[in-house]
Amino acid sequence: MFTVMYAQVLSLSLIFPCIRIDHDCWHVSVQNDDNFSKALNRFQREDPTFRVMYDSESRETIISGMGELHLDIYAERMRREFSCPVTTGKPKVAFRETITQRGEFDYLHKKQSGGAGQFGRVIGEILPLSEEEQTYLEFSDQTVGMNIPRNFIPAIEKGFHEACEQGMLTGHKMIGLKFVLKDGAAHSVDSSELAFKQAARGAMRQAVVKAAPIVLEPVMSVEVSAPIEFQGSVIASINRRRGVLTGTDAAEGYFSLYAEVPLNDMFGYATELRSSTQGKGEFTMEYIKYEPVLPQMQTQMMKDYEAARTKTNK
Repeated sequence: MFTVMYAQVLSLSLIFPCIRIDHDCWHVSVQNDDNFSKALNRFQREDPTFRVMYDSESRETIISGMGELHLDIYAERMRREFSCPVTTGKPKVAFRETITQRGEFDYLHKKQSGGAGQFGRVIGEILPLSEEEQTYLEFSDQTVGMNIPRNFIPAIEKGFHEACEQGMLTGHKMIGLKFVLKDGAAHSVDSSELAFKQAARGAMRQAVVKAAPIVLEPVMSVEVSAPIEFQGSVIASINRRRGVLTGTDAAEGYFSLYAEVPLNDMFGYATELRSSTQGKGEFTMEYIKYEPVLPQMQTQMMKDYEAARTKTNK
């Protein structure tokens, strides 16, 4: 559940350098809301290594500690001391969607239902941004003349940003694209801010299909430090987690390993590292970039998203 609205807006605690594992935690019963809050407040006062945050994007309460056993103990205390059973699990990773090529749009939103209707036409294109700007969204008004009255331009921009809140492939937010408005048309009676906002949303649906959309995942910069006799097992564990080694160094019987690893593969690593290094290994990590997920992973995510939508619509 690492959330990136853009580069510096990752809303999850595992972005800070630490050796903690994050689990999500939510109430089983709404009757226990008060007890749940009391438990979390008391545990934070008692233990500075126990942290709590709420992620607004996934709507999950996140607890972080020094490992799975640490968090399991607090989950059991909630049940036993506060009559507040909880379920813990892996936090959701903030995947994102983007485009890889140019996509044109020429979309007319027209609706007539008696009285004043809705009319708005937008023409233009969407473009992928550079890797340095991949976490941003841009809007560019390149219209000439008054085919679209100036007072409707902000509504078009708002519709573009609203459309980016939910991608077409997996429902994750879209990043790293530019919306270029070149022309359009308005009606003297039926055009409104709502009509042009809906036109922009429709234009996005039309253009994204043509722009080869993909799913992105957050990648972390990971630094591991451990006694040099455990170097082989540490490198093997990073490789199993799809990590790319970027460097190593050694001094005074210890080595440091530097790698880039997808966040989705880092959960549970603190426990594995302690186990494989007899408790002597440490690691830190921080967000550095987004990269495309593996094709088979994207296919599975799309299937899961469609299945969830179908179940919701029943």
